[in-house]
Amino acid sequence: MKGKSKIVWAKKPQDHDYPAAASYLSLIYSPAHTRKLVRKLQRAPMTPFHAKDVFRASRLPLLGPDNYHVKKVRAKINQGIALSPILLVRDEPNGKVVIADGFHRMCGVYSFDEDAILPCKIV
Repeated sequence: MKGKSKIVWAKKPQDHDYPAAASYLSLIYSPAHTRKLVRKLQRAPMTPFHAKDVFRASRLPLLGPDNYHVKKVRAKINQGIALSPILLVRDEPNGKVVIADGFHRMCGVYSFDEDAILPCKIV
């Protein structure tokens, strides 16, 4: 990692991350269950996970560093701008993690350093 910028994280998710998570989760879950999950996310403690583990657990395809949003995340890393933590929901019946908010951040950080620690809220 010599010569790489340090990834800076905000201490908590931004207020707009929760409505973004609700928007995405509402595609998967009922409105009532979505509201319940978002309330739980708001109260959940921060938990650190390696980027490579979140990526593997999500079972999503990784966006490359040429993706517009991933480029923006990498630019923020290089400028020392704090990134918002990732919001995760355990999908136990399917044995995976749903990235409720922060997919592009996870991809950007992973492409920068797959061993990086992601501060997350998980329910």
